[in-house]
Amino acid sequence: MATNRERLATWHRAVFERDRGALLGLLAEDAVFHAPAYFKPRQGRDTVAFILENAIQVFENFTYHRELIDGDDWALEFSANIGEVRLKGIDLIRWNAAGQIVDFEVYVRPAKGLQALAEAMAARVAEKLTSA
Repeated sequence: MATNRERLATWHRAVFERDRGALLGLLAEDAVFHAPAYFKPRQGRDTVAFILENAIQVFENFTYHRELIDGDDWALEFSANIGEVRLKGIDLIRWNAAGQIVDFEVYVRPAKGLQALAEAMAARVAEKLTSA
């Protein structure tokens, strides 16, 4: 099983190099995604990968600032912008014993940043997610 350092390096590759293979390799088959713009969690490797791939594309100037890792529970603080709107957020990631992401939750502030993110994501993913 990969160490936290190795998992973090793979996560960074998935995000910053937009490496779909790395992303899929990190996600458990039954991974769950919680976002502030959705009322219900989204489940399944393909659905979670689809959401994360699109989020990576809508964020501009994406940067991680702090990475707090406590065993299989991670909190990764980030900033980005969508157009002229600047936002801050936290990715809460939980891993299983096999070293795969089983739960991914995102928090974003301020409200204007969340609104910009929700609008940008809706334009990209709404049709696919309503059928999922």
